[in-house]
Amino acid sequence: MRHLFSINDLSSAEIERIFAITQDLKSKFEQGVREPLLPGRVMALLFEKPSLRTRVSFEAGMSHLGGSSLFLGEDVGWGSRESIADFGRVLSQFVDVIVVRAKAHQKILDLAEHSTCPVINGLTDYCHPCQALADLYTVREHFAAMKGLKVAYVGDANNVARSLGEICGKLGVKFACAAPNGYQFSDEEVKQLRQESSGINLQLTDDPKAAVKDAQAVYTDVWTSMGQEAEREVRRKVFAAYQVNESLMKAAPKDALFMHCLPANRGEEVTDGVMDSQNSVVVQQAGNRMHVQKGVLAWLLGSKA
Repeated sequence: MRHLFSINDLSSAEIERIFAITQDLKSKFEQGVREPLLPGRVMALLFEKPSLRTRVSFEAGMSHLGGSSLFLGEDVGWGSRESIADFGRVLSQFVDVIVVRAKAHQKILDLAEHSTCPVINGLTDYCHPCQALADLYTVREHFAAMKGLKVAYVGDANNVARSLGEICGKLGVKFACAAPNGYQFSDEEVKQLRQESSGINLQLTDDPKAAVKDAQAVYTDVWTSMGQEAEREVRRKVFAAYQVNESLMKAAPKDALFMHCLPANRGEEVTDGVMDSQNSVVVQQAGNRMHVQKGVLAWLLGSKA
């Protein structure tokens, strides 16, 4: 039995396999075909944080595959009414896969330890593997040859940035991260990135223009993530020079994609002009969450797609 906690739970070959399944299923979807690869399978969505893309893309995707889903919020008492061990052992008897959107990464690890079905990380404070898979699948749709490409991330070196760095290392894509001092990857995080993706080509800088130079994709995220609201005013000042605007995009190649995991705070980390530009793929990127997660579910639950 396999779990998906982070990108590092996948080999490069397994990522390619998931992408191949995704491409097949997306092509059929665009032709009006929803192939029921997982009839009767039940997915539990165990969420501590609000969501649009993660919840709806997983629910819709499982429905397309012939299965069903159950959304589980605070009312089920995860970690409050009973121990995580009891909770995990019981829940995994009822369902075939559990998707978790948790505040603390350790919580998903604890749940999986007592689960008899696969557990998928739908987001934690540490990483966001499903987002990163959709991101690089989107890049592949625009640039067929992945090796040697460069993805530049501008902003807080957060959970999204970490997963991006991990998957770029797995696929031979250069990864640049521009963040202000105090908001960059720690020395320990850099060490882990290099250990877990031995081939990673990593550029760390505090200069956004240096990061986006020669990049085929420029990526940003909100400056203040969920749970950091008390830091918002401080972060707005610290990150003011890290806005992805028309001037910064001019430092990148003309065909560079603009990417954002959404939701976006327009006027903060990105301008309307960049968000709505011809180079913006944020809607396609969001749509690919569903297609790639269908690929993950089909792969993880043993489909022969």
